[in-house]
Amino acid sequence: MWQAFVQLIADALVWISTILAGYGVQYSFGFAIIVFTLAFKLVTLPLTFHQLRASKAMQELQPEIQKLQKKYKDEREKLSKAQMELYKEAGVNHLGGCLPMLIQMPIWFALYRALFNLADQGVLNEGFFWIPSLAEPRDLSWIWPLPQTAEGWATVAAMLVLPILTVVTQLVVQKMMTPPTTGDSQQAMMGQMMTLMPLMFGFFALQVPQGLVLYWVTSNIFMLIQQYLITRPGGLAFRQQPQVGEGEAIPESNEGPGTTKGKRHGKRKRKR
Repeated sequence: MWQAFVQLIADALVWISTILAGYGVQYSFGFAIIVFTLAFKLVTLPLTFHQLRASKAMQELQPEIQKLQKKYKDEREKLSKAQMELYKEAGVNHLGGCLPMLIQMPIWFALYRALFNLADQGVLNEGFFWIPSLAEPRDLSWIWPLPQTAEGWATVAAMLVLPILTVVTQLVVQKMMTPPTTGDSQQAMMGQMMTLMPLMFGFFALQVPQGLVLYWVTSNIFMLIQQYLITRPGGLAFRQQPQVGEGEAIPESNEGPGTTKGKRHGKRKRKR
């Protein structure tokens, strides 16, 4: 089953590359990877909307979460239970933002394997603009030990462009997608993990085929543009859901977050 999935991706890349080459497109395989990436991102766009809505809902719940943290600051179990009840009453999945990434991981692994297979077959030997070969590198031997010639340093500089772009673009996207921190232990732990991810991808990008790194960079740039268009004032995310203070108010009653009476009480309190 897994091998068939890997072969399906490899065949799709070869098919797209053949079509592009038929139209006289240079660097056809590099552009095939870009086309494959954009097609995949468009297919998973509904999951991205789900992620953005979940992130926005979590931001709106932050005042209530802060109240619970103050109330149960020395009782971790009660705090965790109260937070879960708050998420449930508000209809929010606090892990919803991770779903698109979990969906993409099998594609990453399958593409990684497919590119290795194509490299072994000699299909990826062509370069892509400044990149000497989309099939290389396979390890860190291209950068360590350090080159002793100007030509060697030029090759290293060319091969470092995509890994650096991977780290930078992922940091920017992560910054745009990360909600403000509130002291929540779960959120803080997730934030620390997310901070390390761009550096991890940058390290991996130094020792995997550049075709896979090209996929990462293309995906990050697409996400960056998408995030700006959707979450900017007047964007799709703002039109789909009212902001705090519009429509239903965030619960402010002592009768429990998320209850109907609490919402009405909060609304009357503001009218005064």
